[in-house]
This record gives sequence, C-alpha cells and structure tokens, in this order.
Amino acid sequence: MSKSGIKYALSAVFLWSTVATAFKLTLAGMNYAQLLFYSSLTSTLIFAFLIIHRKKHIGEILLSKNHVKNNILLGLLNPFLYYLVLFKAYSLLPAQEAQPLNYTWPIIISIFAAIFLKNKINFRIVAGLILAFLGVLVIATRGNFFSLHFHNIPGVSLALGSSLLWGLFWTFNLLDSRKEDEKLFGSFFFGTIYTFIYILIFDSFSIISYRYLIGAIYIGFFEMGITFVLWLRALRLSENKARTATLAYLSPFISLLFIWLILGEEMMLSSIAGLVLIVSGIIIQRLNDSLPN
Repeated sequence: MSKSGIKYALSAVFLWSTVATAFKLTLAGMNYAQLLFYSSLTSTLIFAFLIIHRKKHIGEILLSKNHVKNNILLGLLNPFLYYLVLFKAYSLLPAQEAQPLNYTWPIIISIFAAIFLKNKINFRIVAGLILAFLGVLVIATRGNFFSLHFHNIPGVSLALGSSLLWGLFWTFNLLDSRKEDEKLFGSFFFGTIYTFIYILIFDSFSIISYRYLIGAIYIGFFEMGITFVLWLRALRLSENKARTATLAYLSPFISLLFIWLILGEEMMLSSIAGLVLIVSGIIIQRLNDSLPN
C-alpha cells in the first residue's frame, strides 16, 4: 500500500473515531430527528458538489427511470431509518455502549450476504457470530452476564437495530452498479426529504442554540460525507484491499479514548470487553480475506 493510501486510510479512521463523541455533544442541543436533518442536508450538499465536479447531470442521477426507484429505497434505509434509529440509541445509551453495539454491522452483513447473495455460511461466520453475540451480552448486561440483567433494553435494541438497517442498505447498495458517490447522493437527497417531512409532521426545526449546528455539520461532513471519499481513495490505492480494511478495526478503540477524554464517561470494563469480543468476531470472519493472495 502506498504512503498516500495509508494517509487516506488513517485519516478516515481518525475522523470516524470522533463521531460517537460528536453525536453525544450535539444531541445535548437538538434531538435525534433534528440532528439527522441538518447532518444529512450537509452530506447531500457535499455529494452534490462531488457530482457537479465530475460534470455529471444531477437530474439524471436523481430522477431517471433506471435510478429513481433505487434512490427512493436506499434513501429510506440510509440515511433516514438508519440514522434515525442510531441517533435515538445514542440519546438513550452512553456513547461507550452505543458505539460498539452499532459496530456489529459487519457481522450482520455476513448473515445478509448468505441470505440474499447466496454466500456460503462456514465455520468462521458462525464462530464470529457467536463471539459478537457474547460481546453484545457483555455490554447490554454491563458485565452481569450470568444474571442477564439488561440495563437499557430500548437503547440496546435500537443500537442493534441500526446494524440490521445498515446490513439491508449495504445489500441493496451492492446490487446497484452505479458509482458510490452517485448512489450516496441519490440516497441522501431522498433521505433528507424523508427527514424534512418527518420533522414537519412530528417534530420542530427549532433548536436550543444554533452553535449546535456546528456539530451537525461536522457529523454530516465527516461521518456521512467526505470521510467515505477518503476511505474509497485509500482502497483504490491499496494492492491488498482486505488488509487495508483491517485498519478500520482501530476506529472503535480510538473512539472509546475520545469518549473517555472529551465526554468524561467513566470507562466500564464491560464496554471494553464487549467491544474486544465483537471486533474479534469480525476479524475471525474475515481472516481468510486478509491472507496474501
């Protein structure tokens, strides 16, 4: 992997590591639906800029017969449902719990790949699933594993539900052969419209202070927008994409460090142990992919 590729990959990992902290800080001044609207609007504008920069026709990408149905479906799944559920989970749980529970999405993707894409289920997938499930139990029970006393069932359910929604989005996104920035622009455009309608009917656009908009813009820029471009560029510059992808495993651990330093959450051993189990399950599932070709 080139030095430029490493820089892009590590930049993306670092920025993704900050977003769990940004979620909690911003949710102190706006609710989860408002955060979704302002951040997804920011991301939509970023992808629109990228599309225009490539001299592509925005109307054709959004509304052509070949693309509009996919845009409508993908936008419903992500950003609308996925982030609506994820941000609600973060409003109910400490960041150190919501973040690793959401990180079960690679396990969910493996299951959906077997169901929808006919990938074979092997021992590694089953072993990874069991490890991740144990990690979820450790976090959800805060270490009271054998008593099975769940601390916050709604929050845990939403955090895990966000992984299911991301798995569905990933599956349908994979079946769409367009360039990634075109698919993301289409999905975020319609997702922002869904969120606008949702707030218009059920909520309000009014927030405590407009300084919290900085947090929403930051999330739209780095969680949903430009960081994804950095990551794709890192993968393009990599000779072994599977090995490059393993750098993403650093993100949740660095994220816990930011949560401790900035949010001041007292780090629970159960959060760390659960995350280690979840990431171990993901690595086991992808072990063969990381071996030299």
